[in-house]
Amino acid sequence: MKGTLLALATVAASLVLGDTPSRDAAGTKPPDRSRGKFTFVRAEYDSIGGEGESYYYFDRRYWERWETDYPEAEENFLIRLEELTTIQVNPKPISLRLTDPRLYEHPFIYMSDVGWQDLSEEEVAHLRAYLKRGGFLWIDDFWGDAEWVNCEENMQRVFPDLRWQRIPDGHPLLNIVFSLETCPQVPAKSYWDSWREPYDMPIGHREPTGGIEGVRKVNFLGLFGEDNRLMALATHNSDIGDGWERESENRVFFETFSTKSYALGINIIVYALTQ
Repeated sequence: MKGTLLALATVAASLVLGDTPSRDAAGTKPPDRSRGKFTFVRAEYDSIGGEGESYYYFDRRYWERWETDYPEAEENFLIRLEELTTIQVNPKPISLRLTDPRLYEHPFIYMSDVGWQDLSEEEVAHLRAYLKRGGFLWIDDFWGDAEWVNCEENMQRVFPDLRWQRIPDGHPLLNIVFSLETCPQVPAKSYWDSWREPYDMPIGHREPTGGIEGVRKVNFLGLFGEDNRLMALATHNSDIGDGWERESENRVFFETFSTKSYALGINIIVYALTQ
Protein backbone atom coordinates (compact mmCIF):
# COMPACT_ATOMS: atom_id res chain seq x y z
CA MET A 1 0.00 0.00 0.00
CA LYS A 2 1.56 3.30 -1.11
CA GLY A 3 1.23 6.80 0.23
CA THR A 4 -1.84 7.91 2.12
CA LEU A 5 -5.08 5.95 2.35
CA LEU A 6 -7.02 7.63 -0.45
CA ALA A 7 -9.46 5.03 -1.73
CA LEU A 8 -12.60 4.23 0.19
CA ALA A 9 -12.89 0.55 1.10
CA THR A 10 -16.40 -0.89 0.82
CA VAL A 11 -17.38 -3.65 3.23
CA ALA A 12 -19.76 -6.05 1.53
CA ALA A 13 -21.93 -6.96 4.51
CA SER A 14 -23.71 -4.48 6.74
CA LEU A 15 -21.99 -4.34 10.11
CA VAL A 16 -24.62 -2.26 11.92
CA LEU A 17 -25.36 -4.04 15.21
CA GLY A 18 -28.77 -2.45 15.87
CA ASP A 19 -30.96 0.62 15.48
CA THR A 20 -30.31 4.07 16.89
CA PRO A 21 -33.03 5.03 19.40
CA SER A 22 -35.15 8.14 18.97
CA ARG A 23 -35.87 10.89 21.49
CA ASP A 24 -38.20 10.16 24.40
CA ALA A 25 -41.84 11.22 24.34
CA ALA A 26 -41.11 14.57 26.00
CA GLY A 27 -38.38 15.32 23.52
CA THR A 28 -36.03 16.38 26.30
CA LYS A 29 -33.50 13.55 26.20
CA PRO A 30 -31.08 13.42 23.25
CA PRO A 31 -30.76 10.06 21.54
CA ASP A 32 -27.90 7.75 22.43
CA ARG A 33 -26.16 7.85 19.06
CA SER A 34 -23.60 5.28 20.14
CA ARG A 35 -26.17 2.50 20.46
CA GLY A 36 -26.15 0.05 17.59
CA LYS A 37 -22.71 1.21 16.46
CA PHE A 38 -19.28 -0.37 16.80
CA THR A 39 -17.61 0.77 20.03
CA PHE A 40 -13.87 0.35 20.44
CA VAL A 41 -13.26 -1.16 23.89
CA ARG A 42 -9.88 -0.91 25.63
CA ALA A 43 -9.31 -3.45 28.44
CA GLU A 44 -8.17 -2.04 31.78
CA TYR A 45 -5.85 -4.20 33.88
CA ASP A 46 -3.34 -4.07 36.74
CA SER A 47 0.41 -4.48 36.35
CA ILE A 48 3.19 -5.52 38.69
CA GLY A 49 6.14 -3.40 39.77
CA GLY A 50 6.82 0.27 40.38
CA GLU A 51 7.75 3.24 38.23
CA GLY A 52 8.98 2.18 34.82
CA GLU A 53 7.14 -1.13 35.22
CA SER A 54 3.47 -0.96 36.22
CA TYR A 55 3.44 2.75 35.39
CA TYR A 56 5.75 5.27 33.72
CA TYR A 57 6.23 8.98 33.15
CA PHE A 58 5.96 10.26 29.59
CA ASP A 59 4.79 13.43 27.86
CA ARG A 60 4.35 15.35 31.14
CA ARG A 61 2.14 12.80 32.90
CA TYR A 62 2.09 9.35 34.51
CA TRP A 63 0.53 6.47 32.59
CA GLU A 64 -0.67 3.08 33.75
CA ARG A 65 0.36 0.38 31.31
CA TRP A 66 -3.20 -0.42 30.19
CA GLU A 67 -3.78 3.17 29.01
CA THR A 68 -0.74 3.55 26.76
CA ASP A 69 -1.79 5.72 23.77
CA TYR A 70 -5.36 5.96 25.14
CA PRO A 71 -7.68 7.51 24.06
CA GLU A 72 -6.05 9.43 21.20
CA ALA A 73 -5.06 6.28 19.31
CA GLU A 74 -8.60 4.94 19.29
CA GLU A 75 -10.15 8.32 18.50
CA ASN A 76 -7.97 8.72 15.40
CA PHE A 77 -8.57 5.11 14.37
CA LEU A 78 -12.34 5.44 14.64
CA ILE A 79 -12.30 8.48 12.36
CA ARG A 80 -10.43 6.47 9.72
CA LEU A 81 -12.62 3.39 10.27
CA GLU A 82 -15.74 5.43 9.52
CA GLU A 83 -14.10 7.17 6.54
CA LEU A 84 -12.83 4.00 4.92
CA THR A 85 -15.58 1.45 5.58
CA THR A 86 -19.37 1.25 5.83
CA ILE A 87 -19.19 0.35 9.54
CA GLN A 88 -21.38 2.49 11.78
CA VAL A 89 -18.97 3.87 14.38
CA ASN A 90 -19.35 5.24 17.89
CA PRO A 91 -16.69 8.00 17.87
CA LYS A 92 -16.00 7.70 21.60
CA PRO A 93 -13.88 4.71 22.67
CA ILE A 94 -14.38 3.29 26.14
CA SER A 95 -12.30 1.31 28.63
CA LEU A 96 -13.64 -1.54 30.77
CA ARG A 97 -12.28 -3.96 33.34
CA LEU A 98 -12.45 -7.59 32.27
CA THR A 99 -14.87 -8.20 35.15
CA ASP A 100 -17.32 -5.55 33.97
CA PRO A 101 -20.57 -7.20 32.76
CA ARG A 102 -20.84 -4.58 30.00
CA LEU A 103 -17.91 -6.30 28.29
CA TYR A 104 -20.34 -8.91 26.92
CA GLU A 105 -22.18 -6.18 25.00
CA HIS A 106 -19.16 -5.68 22.74
CA PRO A 107 -17.67 -8.17 20.24
CA PHE A 108 -14.12 -6.78 20.34
CA ILE A 109 -11.60 -5.71 22.99
CA TYR A 110 -8.08 -4.32 22.68
CA MET A 111 -5.19 -4.64 25.13
CA SER A 112 -1.97 -2.64 24.97
CA ASP A 113 1.45 -2.77 26.64
CA VAL A 114 0.88 -6.03 28.53
CA GLY A 115 4.51 -6.73 29.46
CA TRP A 116 3.87 -6.32 33.21
CA GLN A 117 0.20 -7.33 33.16
CA ASP A 118 -1.15 -9.12 36.24
CA LEU A 119 -4.54 -10.81 35.87
CA SER A 120 -6.56 -12.01 38.84
CA GLU A 121 -8.32 -15.38 38.81
CA GLU A 122 -11.63 -13.56 38.41
CA GLU A 123 -10.32 -11.65 35.40
CA VAL A 124 -8.98 -14.87 33.86
CA ALA A 125 -12.39 -16.52 34.25
CA HIS A 126 -14.24 -13.57 32.74
CA LEU A 127 -11.86 -13.32 29.79
CA ARG A 128 -12.25 -17.06 29.13
CA ALA A 129 -16.04 -16.76 29.19
CA TYR A 130 -15.99 -13.69 26.95
CA LEU A 131 -13.83 -15.36 24.30
CA LYS A 132 -15.74 -18.64 24.40
CA ARG A 133 -18.98 -16.73 23.84
CA GLY A 134 -17.63 -15.32 20.59
CA GLY A 135 -15.64 -12.28 21.67
CA PHE A 136 -12.37 -11.27 20.02
CA LEU A 137 -9.22 -9.98 21.74
CA TRP A 138 -6.35 -8.06 20.13
CA ILE A 139 -3.12 -7.67 22.16
CA ASP A 140 -0.75 -4.99 20.84
CA ASP A 141 2.43 -3.05 21.71
CA PHE A 142 4.61 -5.37 23.75
CA TRP A 143 8.24 -6.05 22.97
CA GLY A 144 11.03 -8.52 23.61
CA ASP A 145 11.32 -11.89 25.29
CA ALA A 146 10.16 -11.15 28.84
CA GLU A 147 7.06 -9.25 27.77
CA TRP A 148 6.11 -12.09 25.44
CA VAL A 149 6.56 -14.64 28.24
CA ASN A 150 4.31 -12.61 30.53
CA CYS A 151 1.58 -12.45 27.89
CA GLU A 152 1.92 -16.14 27.08
CA GLU A 153 1.70 -17.17 30.74
CA ASN A 154 -1.40 -15.06 31.32
CA MET A 155 -3.16 -16.46 28.26
CA GLN A 156 -2.22 -20.01 29.23
CA ARG A 157 -4.16 -19.39 32.42
CA VAL A 158 -7.13 -18.41 30.26
CA PHE A 159 -6.80 -21.41 27.93
CA PRO A 160 -4.38 -24.00 29.38
CA ASP A 161 -4.71 -26.32 26.38
CA LEU A 162 -4.18 -23.76 23.63
CA ARG A 163 -0.91 -22.50 22.19
CA TRP A 164 -0.20 -19.47 20.06
CA GLN A 165 0.11 -20.18 16.34
CA ARG A 166 1.61 -18.03 13.61
CA ILE A 167 -0.90 -16.31 11.34
CA PRO A 168 -0.04 -17.58 7.87
CA ASP A 169 0.57 -15.37 4.85
CA GLY A 170 -2.64 -14.96 2.91
CA HIS A 171 -4.85 -15.09 6.00
CA PRO A 172 -7.93 -12.81 5.70
CA LEU A 173 -6.48 -10.60 8.43
CA LEU A 174 -3.99 -9.46 5.82
CA ASN A 175 -6.35 -8.95 2.90
CA ILE A 176 -10.03 -8.78 3.94
CA VAL A 177 -10.14 -5.04 3.11
CA PHE A 178 -6.60 -3.84 2.47
CA SER A 179 -3.86 -6.05 1.03
CA LEU A 180 -0.78 -6.41 3.22
CA GLU A 181 2.05 -8.82 2.60
CA THR A 182 2.68 -9.25 6.31
CA CYS A 183 1.93 -7.70 9.67
CA PRO A 184 3.62 -4.27 9.66
CA GLN A 185 6.21 -3.41 12.28
CA VAL A 186 5.54 -0.03 13.83
CA PRO A 187 7.86 1.54 16.41
CA ALA A 188 6.74 3.98 19.08
CA LYS A 189 7.32 7.36 17.48
CA SER A 190 9.54 8.45 20.39
CA TYR A 191 11.96 5.62 19.55
CA TRP A 192 11.75 6.32 15.82
CA ASP A 193 12.54 10.00 16.41
CA SER A 194 15.79 9.02 18.15
CA TRP A 195 16.99 5.97 16.19
CA ARG A 196 15.06 5.88 12.89
CA GLU A 197 14.66 2.13 13.17
CA PRO A 198 11.37 0.31 12.46
CA TYR A 199 11.39 -1.25 15.93
CA ASP A 200 11.60 -0.10 19.55
CA MET A 201 15.00 -0.22 21.20
CA PRO A 202 15.24 -2.80 24.02
CA ILE A 203 15.78 -0.02 26.57
CA GLY A 204 12.56 0.77 28.38
CA HIS A 205 11.11 -2.71 27.92
CA ARG A 206 10.98 -5.54 30.42
CA GLU A 207 14.20 -7.45 30.92
CA PRO A 208 15.42 -9.78 29.61
CA THR A 209 14.47 -8.44 26.21
CA GLY A 210 16.80 -10.58 24.14
CA GLY A 211 18.53 -7.43 22.92
CA ILE A 212 18.05 -6.19 19.36
CA GLU A 213 17.32 -9.73 18.20
CA GLY A 214 14.49 -9.90 20.70
CA VAL A 215 12.67 -6.87 19.26
CA ARG A 216 13.49 -6.62 15.57
CA LYS A 217 11.11 -9.32 14.27
CA VAL A 218 7.32 -9.02 14.36
CA ASN A 219 5.40 -11.95 15.78
CA PHE A 220 1.86 -12.12 14.34
CA LEU A 221 0.17 -14.85 16.33
CA GLY A 222 -3.29 -16.20 17.12
CA LEU A 223 -5.12 -18.40 19.60
CA PHE A 224 -7.55 -20.68 17.81
CA GLY A 225 -10.40 -22.53 19.53
CA GLU A 226 -11.51 -26.09 18.97
CA ASP A 227 -13.69 -24.96 16.06
CA ASN A 228 -10.61 -23.23 14.59
CA ARG A 229 -12.15 -19.85 15.36
CA LEU A 230 -9.56 -17.15 15.95
CA MET A 231 -10.30 -15.82 19.45
CA ALA A 232 -7.19 -13.78 20.26
CA LEU A 233 -4.57 -12.03 18.15
CA ALA A 234 -1.13 -10.77 19.18
CA THR A 235 0.96 -8.16 17.37
CA HIS A 236 4.18 -8.67 19.34
CA ASN A 237 7.14 -6.40 18.56
CA SER A 238 4.90 -3.83 16.92
CA ASP A 239 3.05 -0.77 18.21
CA ILE A 240 0.10 -0.45 15.85
CA GLY A 241 -1.64 1.92 18.26
CA ASP A 242 1.16 4.47 18.09
CA GLY A 243 0.77 4.53 14.32
CA TRP A 244 -2.77 5.78 14.94
CA GLU A 245 -2.01 8.15 17.80
CA ARG A 246 0.95 9.90 16.17
CA GLU A 247 -0.38 10.12 12.61
CA SER A 248 -0.35 13.93 12.45
CA GLU A 249 3.06 14.55 14.04
CA ASN A 250 5.34 13.75 11.12
CA ARG A 251 4.56 13.19 7.43
CA VAL A 252 7.27 10.57 6.97
CA PHE A 253 6.10 8.64 10.04
CA PHE A 254 2.53 8.81 8.73
CA GLU A 255 3.39 7.56 5.27
CA THR A 256 5.82 4.90 6.53
CA PHE A 257 3.88 3.54 9.49
CA SER A 258 0.44 5.07 10.08
CA THR A 259 -1.03 4.04 6.72
CA LYS A 260 -0.15 0.41 7.37
CA SER A 261 -1.34 0.67 10.98
CA TYR A 262 -4.74 1.80 9.76
CA ALA A 263 -4.86 -0.88 7.09
CA LEU A 264 -4.17 -3.66 9.56
CA GLY A 265 -6.51 -2.24 12.20
CA ILE A 266 -9.38 -1.98 9.74
CA ASN A 267 -8.72 -5.52 8.51
CA ILE A 268 -8.79 -6.81 12.10
CA ILE A 269 -12.05 -5.05 13.00
CA VAL A 270 -13.81 -6.18 9.83
CA TYR A 271 -12.56 -9.75 10.36
CA ALA A 272 -13.62 -9.78 14.02
CA LEU A 273 -17.12 -8.50 13.23
CA THR A 274 -17.80 -10.84 10.32
CA GLN A 275 -16.62 -14.18 11.71
